[in-house]
Amino acid sequence: MFSTKTTFLLPKLVRFTSNAPVFVNRNPRNLERMRIARKPDGYHLDKPGRSFWHKLVITSTNRTVKAELVHFLNGPVIEAKTSELALRNQLYSMTDTCAYMNLGRVFAQRCLESGITEMYCDIEAKKGGKIEKFLNEVIKGGVKLEEVSVYKKPEPWDQLRPEKPWEVTEE
Repeated sequence: MFSTKTTFLLPKLVRFTSNAPVFVNRNPRNLERMRIARKPDGYHLDKPGRSFWHKLVITSTNRTVKAELVHFLNGPVIEAKTSELALRNQLYSMTDTCAYMNLGRVFAQRCLESGITEMYCDIEAKKGGKIEKFLNEVIKGGVKLEEVSVYKKPEPWDQLRPEKPWEVTEE
């Protein structure tokens, strides 16, 4: 039937060869999702606000607007621009309030499709401005604009023990 050298592939995650199981992680951001990956803090003399895994960056020029999600290590991960042909054909102007709102919807959809539901945002928005409308659409799309803190292992003498993020408790 099968020899001991045969490799069985189970949904591309776990591979059994002879007797030793080998786990292949296909999600490089798995530790970030479980809240146990390290967040870069920078040096104590750096300006605060460097502690994030993913950060929202909005770049606006006279002609277009670009929203991108930047990973602290790998750079831009997701981006949406009003100059993309699919968006440009649907917009009257590429820099008006409607363009910001639609860009927020598209950006939120792309984030959710790629599995990113939380990001750091340090953008100060004026009340009733274009940026505020963009951020509201991103929130309505299901993306949180704040990242959870890193899980810190409790010491034996700690009174409060937080729930472990990788354990699911049924109610």
